[in-house]
Amino acid sequence: MRITRDLGSSHAWTLYEGELDGRRVFVKRGADFTSEAAGLRWLAEPGAIAVPEVIRADGGELVLEWIEPANATAGAAERFGRELSALHGAGAAEFGAPWPGHIAELPMDNAPAPDWPSFYVERRVLPFVRSARDGGWLAAEDVKLIEEACALIPEVSGAAESPSRIHGDLWSGNLLWTVERAVLIDPAAHGGHRETDLAMLALFGAPHLNTILAAYREAAPLADGWRERVPMHQLHPLLVHVCLYGEAYHGSLMSAVSQTLAL
Repeated sequence: MRITRDLGSSHAWTLYEGELDGRRVFVKRGADFTSEAAGLRWLAEPGAIAVPEVIRADGGELVLEWIEPANATAGAAERFGRELSALHGAGAAEFGAPWPGHIAELPMDNAPAPDWPSFYVERRVLPFVRSARDGGWLAAEDVKLIEEACALIPEVSGAAESPSRIHGDLWSGNLLWTVERAVLIDPAAHGGHRETDLAMLALFGAPHLNTILAAYREAAPLADGWRERVPMHQLHPLLVHVCLYGEAYHGSLMSAVSQTLAL
């Protein structure tokens, strides 16, 4: 493989454009990309949505097919909403995944749980509460409020749904737009709740979000109260950001906690 361009760095890894057997490729180096590769392949299995082909994942290197980016359009956003609903509808065997989880450079526990509230609280929220507390970013009173919100989640998470096949870190930066559609990159994929992906799209403002949501809801209607539950689903990613970046996300996290307690 020949490296043709340095694309800078992200988190703990470096990024490159390269050429392999006459193909343009995207290259990440500097970490164990087993989880990312497994997640990409799993998301690609149903053929419901665009995901870059995993060409190689070994030796601290991930090689993906090159995706030529373009500006997001309303048409591509509408298509993405339909495709995301199809991906979620493909389902998962359980809440969790059979590979180790990662989000950015942080490990996550993907061990299965019997229901979504248990999985979310025990595998996604509380471990990052402990990390943020130990890092000095959460005070004792913050931890107490988050634990109170977690105790409420089984009651306020809506009607039980079977596991959806979700991206798991679907903020706008992990959507690569092409002329025709959106391509999913950098997943933290697992069997989870479909509202989690939608809440992540809203967290940092995906382009044409209303168009995406309208197309999604037309294809797969959401349970009553889904809008009010958005902050509950954002607890995990906001905790991740507190662990990664500290005080800058403390206010947003505690606002989501307050809104969850008010459900």
